[in-house]
Amino acid sequence: MLDRNGPLRGLRVVEMAGLGPAPFCAMMLADMGAEVVRIARPNQKPLFGLEQRHNLYDRSRRSLTLDLRDTKELAKAKTLISRAEILIEGFRPGVMERLGLGPDDVTSDNPKLVYGRMTGWGQNGLLKDRAGHDLNYMAISGALWSIGPEGSPPPPPQNIIADLAGGGMMLLAGVLAATMSARTTGKGQVVDACMSDGAALMMTLQYGLNAGGAWEDNKRGGNVLNGGAAYYRCFETLDGGYVALGPIEPQFFATLLEHIGLREDPRFAQQYDPNAQEEMHTVLETVFAGKTRRAWENILTEVDACFAPVLSMSEAPQHPHNISRQTFVETDGIVQPAPVPRFVGTPSDEPTHGDAGLINFEEILECWK
Repeated sequence: MLDRNGPLRGLRVVEMAGLGPAPFCAMMLADMGAEVVRIARPNQKPLFGLEQRHNLYDRSRRSLTLDLRDTKELAKAKTLISRAEILIEGFRPGVMERLGLGPDDVTSDNPKLVYGRMTGWGQNGLLKDRAGHDLNYMAISGALWSIGPEGSPPPPPQNIIADLAGGGMMLLAGVLAATMSARTTGKGQVVDACMSDGAALMMTLQYGLNAGGAWEDNKRGGNVLNGGAAYYRCFETLDGGYVALGPIEPQFFATLLEHIGLREDPRFAQQYDPNAQEEMHTVLETVFAGKTRRAWENILTEVDACFAPVLSMSEAPQHPHNISRQTFVETDGIVQPAPVPRFVGTPSDEPTHGDAGLINFEEILECWK
């Protein structure tokens, strides 16, 4: 087993190998020190033709290959699950039951088990049996509609909103909460984490603004947080780079104007006036296009203007702040984000790459007596 440090050291987790949010949740648990055993199917491969070592969601844990159609291999899986506190699976509803590993099949031997289930549409509901991906789950939550400028289709915001924030992180919070309950009550439970639910939860602020009349739902790209405000958006620079501005508060907006030479410009006198946004945006476009991104960094990084350069993935690990925070680490030549959050009393180890190696069944049993 991988002996890892962190606040969850000693927590035993069985993960059914899958894609996206469930492995991300297991990665977070492993990052925080949990003993995670990943049960993979024979010949299971990562997406996109990756080598396993580049599949970073699988970092910091060992894998056991089992053919669950074989009764002896299935019995091994049940034995491991009987000794774990958490089980994580990300299949469609009914798959684990058909394998003989549903909640009723495994909790009789382990009543304290927290059974974490990750799906796109949930364990029930009209769409529970339909295929989908992050973009689809985000689409029905109201989150996707609000992204992007008016007059063009909403752009896919990678897999961050539903897959990870609304999926993997919700599952993480759920299984840890249920584990606290199980340790107190002696009784585990099923955690039904659903990406379409989670994506909706990510929109809690916006639903409140909409109910209060402070959000125009029918105007895409027309609100403060999605591009409708001149002071909260990105601008292109002279060299083709981009900078991100976010001085929502008037004191920060005033600082920005002072340092870009617009402090006395009457067009910026009413920061929040919806009728002034288009003209302010046009002026700011011209101003930021007049200097390189580096020049703007030199002017605005050291003042409270709510400014940042828009960095690529190759640039981000080299940013001085990220270096000072050790936001990224390099493992066997692979640069990757470091575990977060940081724990002062029980710090986490650096992650391994996505192929910590296979483990045999007997080795796990010896560790999980």
